[in-house]
Amino acid sequence: MTDTPDRSTRFTEGSITWPLLALAGPLMATQLLQVVYNLTDTFWVGQLGTDPVTALSFSWPIIFLLVSVGGGMTTAGTILVSQHVGAGNDERVTRVAGQTLGFALVIAVAAGTLGTYLTPQLLAAIGSTPGTTVHSLASTYTRIVFLGMPFTVSFYVFLSLLRGWGDTKTPMYLATLSVALNTALDPFAVLGFADNPLFGWLGLEGLESALFAATGFSGLGVAGAALATVASQGVAATIGLWLLFSGHVGIHLSLADLRPEAKTVGKIVRIGTPGAIDQSTESVAAIVMTALIATVSADAVAAYGIGNRFISLVWLPTVAMGMAVETVVGQNLGHGRPKRARHTVYVAIAILSSAFLLAGALTVVFARPIVGVFVTGPGAEAVVDHGETFLRIVAPTWAIMAVYHMMNGAFYGSGSTRMAMAIGVTTLWGARAVFALVFILGVGLGASGAWYAIALSNVTAALVGALVFFRGRWLEHVIDTEDETTAAEPATTAGDGGG
Repeated sequence: MTDTPDRSTRFTEGSITWPLLALAGPLMATQLLQVVYNLTDTFWVGQLGTDPVTALSFSWPIIFLLVSVGGGMTTAGTILVSQHVGAGNDERVTRVAGQTLGFALVIAVAAGTLGTYLTPQLLAAIGSTPGTTVHSLASTYTRIVFLGMPFTVSFYVFLSLLRGWGDTKTPMYLATLSVALNTALDPFAVLGFADNPLFGWLGLEGLESALFAATGFSGLGVAGAALATVASQGVAATIGLWLLFSGHVGIHLSLADLRPEAKTVGKIVRIGTPGAIDQSTESVAAIVMTALIATVSADAVAAYGIGNRFISLVWLPTVAMGMAVETVVGQNLGHGRPKRARHTVYVAIAILSSAFLLAGALTVVFARPIVGVFVTGPGAEAVVDHGETFLRIVAPTWAIMAVYHMMNGAFYGSGSTRMAMAIGVTTLWGARAVFALVFILGVGLGASGAWYAIALSNVTAALVGALVFFRGRWLEHVIDTEDETTAAEPATTAGDGGG
């Protein structure tokens, strides 16, 4: 492991605000780059019309469902790495990182294989009609992404381990390379050299005609978008694994570190399984929401997909700050500073709640033009109508959800994943599905019923999360005492107030 003597105290001493922002900044950039994958696919596939965009809206919940299974295990890696770093247990950091990578890869291969086989049935279960163009396109896109699942999960493991270590810049650089590749590949993979607006924007119509005459390549449609994403993530995953095994990023793995260690794998499973269930429940809720919205119209499904893509972009600061809180809380609890861990959450809430009051207001005002950016062609007007209503109902709850996500980051950072899972499964995702069922099928509110269900579930989750947070039962660490050769005692120490 690279000699970094101040690594275990970087986030456990001195000011909280600037180190937290320094950690969150690259995380936000990395998350932005990840969202660009989806936005790029949506934009270029949107040039093909409404059916391909609708196909992607059906595909994404299924893909996220299986990715979330491996994602829960990567979360366990972040938690354990961050707490061992805070405690100064360098040898355990390397071992935990290797065990996390090996176990996540096994899950990725299994989930990708199963998902590829069951894709048509899974899509049909959420409302995609077999035999239709939308179903065929969604099946193609989903299967290709599933085949690349080991690349996707490997890249996520790299991001998670480095985040627990306290390095968020290296993943940002790697994500930049990956997105640049995807952005360069997408327009040609999707549209080829026929009716590709990129050539018109660059004034190269003559070159387009010459290329088409020479190759006859008119693009692969949604399959091209999936292939471009898998290829670019494959490059990122390969480089990330090389960095981990070469020791250039602090954590230095060897093949021996991947050999299963029952105690460590057991801990990863105990901590990661609730996270996987939490994330999977989010995916299931998205699937249920998609299925319910599909009973209204395909246009509403397309609007739901577009709206979620935009929200994922706006939500980046919250996701990044939540991850930063997770790391800083984990390192402080490992270092024996629970008061500073709690104060970290307060600082994050103060920063984000004010920002999202403004962001929500601006989104309400400009909702229609925002949605209109992502869909054109026949049938676009109906999609824009639904999307406008979606954003205007949901955006006012963003500040409340920012508070919830900061508290949730603290729960995860402490290793209290079962607590976080219970709140997410019941009061957020579970409540969202139930509210939507009642509002759409019971009350008959149509697509607006789904939008109101999302807003209401945001509020209920934040209220319950706050009650649990202030009880303080999450203020403990989860690393084993026998592994802590230099750890501080898990009790309040002098100067534990957090500056």
